[in-house]
Amino acid sequence: MPAPRIKSPHLLVAESGADREGHGLKRTMGLFQLICFGVGAIVGTGIFVGLSDSVAQAGPAVVVSFVLAALTCVFTAFSFAELGGAIPVSGSSYSFAYAGLGESTAFLVGWCLLLEYGISISAVAVGWSEYVNELLHSLTGLQLPAALSAGPGDGGLVNLPAVLVIAMASVLLVRGVRESARATAAMAAVKLAILLAFCAIGYSAFKDGNLTPFSPAGLGGIGAGTTAAFFSYIGFDAITTAGEEAKNPRRDVPVAIMVCMGLVTLLYCAVALAAIGAIGGDRVAGHPAALSYVVNEVTGSTVGGGVIAFGAVVAIASVVLAVMYGQTRILMSMSRDGLIPRVFEKVSPKTSTPVAGTLIVAVVFALPAAFASLDAVMNLCTIGTLAIMAVVNIVVIALRRREPGLARSFRVPLYPVAPLLGVAFCLYLMYETGWRTWLQFAVFLAVGLLVYGVYGRRHSTLARPAAEVTPAGAERESQAV
Repeated sequence: MPAPRIKSPHLLVAESGADREGHGLKRTMGLFQLICFGVGAIVGTGIFVGLSDSVAQAGPAVVVSFVLAALTCVFTAFSFAELGGAIPVSGSSYSFAYAGLGESTAFLVGWCLLLEYGISISAVAVGWSEYVNELLHSLTGLQLPAALSAGPGDGGLVNLPAVLVIAMASVLLVRGVRESARATAAMAAVKLAILLAFCAIGYSAFKDGNLTPFSPAGLGGIGAGTTAAFFSYIGFDAITTAGEEAKNPRRDVPVAIMVCMGLVTLLYCAVALAAIGAIGGDRVAGHPAALSYVVNEVTGSTVGGGVIAFGAVVAIASVVLAVMYGQTRILMSMSRDGLIPRVFEKVSPKTSTPVAGTLIVAVVFALPAAFASLDAVMNLCTIGTLAIMAVVNIVVIALRRREPGLARSFRVPLYPVAPLLGVAFCLYLMYETGWRTWLQFAVFLAVGLLVYGVYGRRHSTLARPAAEVTPAGAERESQAV
């Protein structure tokens, strides 16, 4: 059996220019921008739209579900922080897998990232459409017709608002990372202010009796609620995709990850308690736009709900922007390695952004947002994300053994217990998705292996004959294992 194609961390950094200017990209993001970017990528549909699904599974014990989902992410966040500081490149978990486990595993991780980010972008855009309707109703008493605000699977013809938010995000991303970072920071501030205002309103009507029974479905409900709540945390890994556009990635990327995870977990638990304590779990579970409904019920007016709907529109738009950013940077890294077509690698000299890749991503992910019902594939997105996180934890262990001298600005605490616990939590939540999801995932991975065998392995930069390697690249490729 041939040895796996592995790129050393030093080669990945050298090829990307990550310790200089990253591959035509500009270093414009400081620590504050990275934290805002992380909050922008995480806080959105999961809490504004998905809270009702989590509460429906776990009841008031959804707070426990949020904590368990956070633990799963925190252990993996430690691993992302270590790898993000040691290998500050745009490829995130794809590049980490390339350095730790080899090219075929890295391609499958990239394949799963297409699933994670693609479904996330489309699903978040659909959630944005729901809150746009809620906002219009609060302001004018009118709503968009169902034919233009939902896809065929949801009783309409085309979801135009979902397409619109993806188009707006792509325009910002094409203009430049500085503009995108400023917009993300502004939107993060708005969403945090709105959620804090929601907590103030919710706790003003808090009743202890609304928390009983605390766990109506028992441990099974908490487990199912954890799987549902996990979607609320998807996106924190996007911080590592900014490795080539951060001013000081080795220091700032790990710090931004840990700050975001702590902040978001506290916020989610506070919002869930405020919502359930105000009107009860049964009533929260029945409303997709749950936060607006809670405020309307507490205040007896639609004005407060309209404010929450405005915050949700801003919050969810920022998630689309941040996740699309991460997707384009991962595709750029895969293209740089020759595993996908070179068009995704090209960076505009005018804007220092991958314009063609961004526009392709926008078009591809706008189609399911406009026409498809995504409920059937949400669990597939979850299991793919959990698989990626498990791999990242394993990569930390692999690189500690293979590259003990690698410069690490952050080290996973309680090593190797923390990454092993991260793997265990991921496997538990993957189990909770059910056998049908496992079957879908197996088919999805099989297709990925086929694509890798037909295109990726043949076009990989590591597959090039020595005669095709330029003198400048020969020194870099000598570092590949």
